[in-house]
Amino acid sequence: MPNRLSGETSPYLLQHANNPVDWYPWGEEALQRAKDEDKPILLSIGYSACHWCHVMERESFENEAIAALMNEHFVSIKVDRE
Repeated sequence: MPNRLSGETSPYLLQHANNPVDWYPWGEEALQRAKDEDKPILLSIGYSACHWCHVMERESFENEAIAALMNEHFVSIKVDRE
């Protein structure tokens, strides 16, 4: 199931559009949700050619149990550093 990154134009953000993490792109919607729900922001910054970004995706962001914890306790924001 696609998350909020599915409408983005960045190739890096689109790579994460089908992660089980409820990713937000950087913007007012994410910041407001964090404020409204009194949740910390989990900020992940990366780029398409970053080897370790892909490792983190495979080992953490594609893991259903980890994603469930992230979704419950954080507002997760994904940023393309490029």
